[in-house]
Amino acid sequence: MKNVDDLIESAAELAERGHSKGEIADELNVSRETASWLVERAGTPTTTADQAAGAGGPQDIHVDWSTVGRDSSRLQSITSAMADLLAKQGEDVDLTIGIEKAGAPIATHVASDLDTDLASYAPRKHQWDEGELDTDIGGSFSRNFAQIRDRDCYVVDDTITSGTTMTETIEAVRDEGGNPVAACVLVDKQGVDELEGVPIYSLFQVITVGSDD
Repeated sequence: MKNVDDLIESAAELAERGHSKGEIADELNVSRETASWLVERAGTPTTTADQAAGAGGPQDIHVDWSTVGRDSSRLQSITSAMADLLAKQGEDVDLTIGIEKAGAPIATHVASDLDTDLASYAPRKHQWDEGELDTDIGGSFSRNFAQIRDRDCYVVDDTITSGTTMTETIEAVRDEGGNPVAACVLVDKQGVDELEGVPIYSLFQVITVGSDD
């Protein structure tokens, strides 16, 4: 994707297919607020001046890692680096948890490199569309993969945008009786070192440099 208009078009297409705004945010690697803004802008071309000024939209950074994701050998190479970051964090870890959607294939490769079992977690944001996210509706672990209780584990995702989804997943792991030892992502847009007492590792950190003037 080259500009904001491309993001708006993609968001509109996903909305037309019935995706919730939470799913759109996940698919485009942006915040929920940005996803809402993109959907609302559908059908309104964004000029270069709008883009430079932010067009009144939220402050966010879009990360497009599709060049890696579309090729299995590239994905294997990049996830091997993630596995290396996690390898020294716990000798008793025997489970890697991927946060759906994008975190699941990443976690599959990481689990293979580290020789652990594999679990998958669907966060509550996938159910979010309009208004406030209902905190009474939780995410869930897939029954088709390994279970969590009494196990040390790693948590893997593609990006950290606000940290909300990673925090939710860590709490869900603990609620299931598991022990999250460390987490790793491709890109961290917040620059966090830890969440809920769990160390966070990333291959890349995004740092915004500039002023509000």
